[in-house]
Amino acid sequence: MIRRVLDGLYSAAGYVAALFLVGIGVTIIIQVVARWMSVTVDSTEAAGLCLAASTFFGLAHTFRKGSHVRITLLVRLLPRGPKRIFEILNCLIGGTTVSFLAWHVIALTLQSYEYHDVSPGLLAMPFWIPQLGVSIGVTLFAVAILDDLVTVLLGRVPSYAADEHPEDTHAD
Repeated sequence: MIRRVLDGLYSAAGYVAALFLVGIGVTIIIQVVARWMSVTVDSTEAAGLCLAASTFFGLAHTFRKGSHVRITLLVRLLPRGPKRIFEILNCLIGGTTVSFLAWHVIALTLQSYEYHDVSPGLLAMPFWIPQLGVSIGVTLFAVAILDDLVTVLLGRVPSYAADEHPEDTHAD
């Protein structure tokens, strides 16, 4: 049950990231059409907010699909035992680091909400709105890394390495 919920969250985050990519395209099209009609529309800020949201919402999904850049030159040559230890350390360090980042981004979001910080551009959007997307995205990324840490601790191949071992879903 929890596996389905987590996988659903990771997939949903991927779809949300894709929607924000569409948002970037839409804001650029609006700006181009507005210029053609001799109307000034500043969509740079909106496109930037969509970029931040799409980047961070996409992290957990791409991590689980094995699409993050990984340097496997040495890892793939390791025997199972040392490879498992390496994967545990990798997930532990990455999970700790990203969890630390998530904690501070959430604190920044709450602080922006508390102090009513707004962006300096024409939109004058409250900062907590785009920061909320970043907070959710980086938190889901931390959960995804820790999810794979549990997977490796249970002796299974982590999701990001499943394509490297399609015949091997459980370690000995």
